Amino acid sequence: MPKARDRRNEVLSGCLDELGWSPKAFARKLNRVFGVGTVAESAPYHWRDTGGVPRSPLPAMAAYVLSQELGRVISVEQLWQGRAADSPMLIAADASLGDAWSVQGLGHIVEDWVLGGLLDRRRFLAISGSGLLAAVSHYLDGTAGRGAFGPRIAEEECADPLVAQVEQNLPLLQLLDDENGGARHLPYVGAQFRAVGLLLHEGAHSDKATTRLIRALAEIGQLAGWMAFDSADHGLAQRYFVTALRAAHQVNDRALCAHILADMSFQAATRGHPADAIALGEAARRASEGGTTGARASVASRLAHAYATAGRGADFERTSHLARELVEGQPSMEPEPRWMYFLTPNHLDCQAGYSLIGLGRSALGQGDRSVGRKLIRRGESLLETGAYGVEKGDPSQRRALFEGAWLALGYSASGELERACDIARTAASRLATVRSPRSTALLRQLAVELRRKRRNPHVGTLLPDLEEHLARYACSAAAPPDTVGG
Repeated sequence: MPKARDRRNEVLSGCLDELGWSPKAFARKLNRVFGVGTVAESAPYHWRDTGGVPRSPLPAMAAYVLSQELGRVISVEQLWQGRAADSPMLIAADASLGDAWSVQGLGHIVEDWVLGGLLDRRRFLAISGSGLLAAVSHYLDGTAGRGAFGPRIAEEECADPLVAQVEQNLPLLQLLDDENGGARHLPYVGAQFRAVGLLLHEGAHSDKATTRLIRALAEIGQLAGWMAFDSADHGLAQRYFVTALRAAHQVNDRALCAHILADMSFQAATRGHPADAIALGEAARRASEGGTTGARASVASRLAHAYATAGRGADFERTSHLARELVEGQPSMEPEPRWMYFLTPNHLDCQAGYSLIGLGRSALGQGDRSVGRKLIRRGESLLETGAYGVEKGDPSQRRALFEGAWLALGYSASGELERACDIARTAASRLATVRSPRSTALLRQLAVELRRKRRNPHVGTLLPDLEEHLARYACSAAAPPDTVGG
C-alpha cells in the first residue's frame, strides 16, 4: 500500500507553497470566485496530502484559480496528473470574441448569444492582464477603424414600432438594477439582450432600424454587464461588456464606448487588478474626449477609483477633482446620454468617499496610522452625505446598501464601533430586497473584522444579527468580488 507521502499531489503542494496559501485559504479563494459553498474548507487538504481528485468541474476551477494567481497557465492535466478531465462548460470570457471589429464580426458574436439561449450552461471565467486587454485591443489601438453606421442615424425619427418599443423599455430596465441589485433581475435583462440580438440576427431591417437596434443592444449589454458584475459573475460581465463595446463601436457612439470601458475599469479595480483598471480607465478617458461633461466626469471618477485602488493617491486626488469640476461647470451644449441619468455631484462625492476609505484602510495596513485615519475621515464625511440612510421605499436601494457597507467599514477601521454597527444594521436590513453580492461581500468583510472585537457591547449585539442575515441570503446570491480594498 503506498505511503501518504507517495500519494501527495506535489504539483498542487508546490503551487500553494508558491502562493503562501494553506489548503483552507485555497478553499476560501475558490468560494470567493465561484460562490459560497463551492467547496468545503477541508477538501483541499485531501487533494494535496492524499492525492484526492475532486468531482467535476472542481478540477478545472482549481486550475483556473491557480493560473490566475500565479500568472501562468496551470492546466488540468498538469495539476491532476491526468486523473481528472477538463470541463467543457468552463471557458474563458473572451472565447469566440476574436472576430473582426466589423458588422459581420458583431453578427457572429450576437449569433453565439442567441444560440446559447436562456439555458446556456457555460460558465465564463474572468480574464485579466494581457488577456483582458487583448479582448479590446483593436478598439484601444485604433485598428478597429470606424463603425459601419453613422451615430446621427440613431437620433432621427424612426417609424418602426418594434424599435420604438425596444427603446422605450431601456430606462425601465435600468431602474431594476437601482432598486433590486444586479443578481435579482439579471436573467430577465439577459433575455432582453438576446431578444434584441435575435432581431438583428434575423435581419431585413432598414439601415435606420438596424442602427437603433445595435445601439439598443449596446445599452442593454452595458446594463447586463454591470448587473453581472454586481452579481460577481465576473466572466459573464466581461463577455457582456466586450459585446456591448463592439456594438457601440459599430454605431460610432464614443460616449457609450467610454462608459463601457470605464465600467470594465471599475470591475478590474474591484477584482484587485489595478494595472488593468488603470489601462482601461485611461483608455475610457481618451474615448470620452469631446463628449458631454457628464460622460467625461463619470469616466474620470472611475479612473480616479482605479488610481486609488493602485495606491496612487496624488493621481486619485487630481482626477477626482477633475470629475467634480466637470460636473459642476458649464453644461454641454449637447444633451447628456439617457443612460447618464445617475450622475450627480453627490454620486461623485460618494464614489470619492469609498475610494478614500479604501486608500485609508491600505495606509493603516501599512502601518501609517496618521495618514490612514485622515483619509478615512475624509471618506466618511463624503459618504455621510449619500444614500446609505434612505427609506426602504426609495428606488436607490442597491446604492444605499453598497455605500452603507463601505461607510461601516470606514467607521470600523477608525474605531468608531457604535456608529459602524448602527450603519451596518441598516445596510443588512436591505438584504431582504437587494441582491448585490458585490455589496454583500463588503458586509462579510465587516463581519470578519468585527469578530475580533466581539467583546465590545455594540459589536456583541450586532454580530449575531449580521451573520444571520448574511447566512440567510447567501443562498440567493452569487459569488462575492475577489477583494475588498484595504
